[in-house]
Amino acid sequence: MTARDLATTAIAAFPAIGLEALTTDAALLTRVDRKYVVPVDAAASLLHDLGRSADAPAALEIDGERELAYRSVYFDTPDLLSFRLAAHGRRRRFKLRTRTYVDTGAAFLEIKTRGARGLTRKERDAYDLDAADRLTARARDEVAGALDAIGVAPARADDLDARLQTLYRRTTLLIPGAIPSRATIDLDLRWVDADGTGFTLPRYAIVETKSPGQAGALDRALWRAGHRPQRVSKYATGLAALRPDLPRNRWTRVLTGPFASSLLTRKDASCAA
Repeated sequence: MTARDLATTAIAAFPAIGLEALTTDAALLTRVDRKYVVPVDAAASLLHDLGRSADAPAALEIDGERELAYRSVYFDTPDLLSFRLAAHGRRRRFKLRTRTYVDTGAAFLEIKTRGARGLTRKERDAYDLDAADRLTARARDEVAGALDAIGVAPARADDLDARLQTLYRRTTLLIPGAIPSRATIDLDLRWVDADGTGFTLPRYAIVETKSPGQAGALDRALWRAGHRPQRVSKYATGLAALRPDLPRNRWTRVLTGPFASSLLTRKDASCAA
């Protein structure tokens, strides 16, 4: 049995929870997010052990599925303004994407902005599935307003185009306790550049925990196993991995570690939606 199969087996052993119950039990409007890049075999072992503990999680299940397919398309300017603001740690920055829930056919437009005071704002609206690879005129108007609010010229919204897409399968967990927490496990990770080249990361999972402040049960289990939170962004880290000429110091630890094991793909037509 492969490490990937072991992860699926561990997830299948958890009790199921529906979306409404998940959001009711752990809304986490104020939260701390921590990201880890973990070998798949280590993630499978941790999930198996957690399933036998007093803090055994429940897995989000929709239409009988616990590993749901996600596809995100990230938009940036020709000079990669969004990427460069993140790479240089600028206080004012933004990230724009469409996110498609492949199994249900739902799509959303999401823009995350950070202003001069370091406050992060995320806006999310339902989006036309057929337009997930491009920005509509209405979307550009909305993005222009969000950029203006953080001091970026609103005209830059006209320059935005699809630059990168990511594809993966996600499991969402509710971890009980005195204060419930949530976690996501992303497997089968793929990145595809605008020209069709890309890479996969078959040996690793990206684990993200979401807790109201103090570390949750999965955080503590990860720490005991020697895994620490890492700075990783699916868009910025993925683009830096694909384009060695771009600034990469902010993500050096991940790029020279887990991402160094990536497998390159060429003109991967199977990633087109």
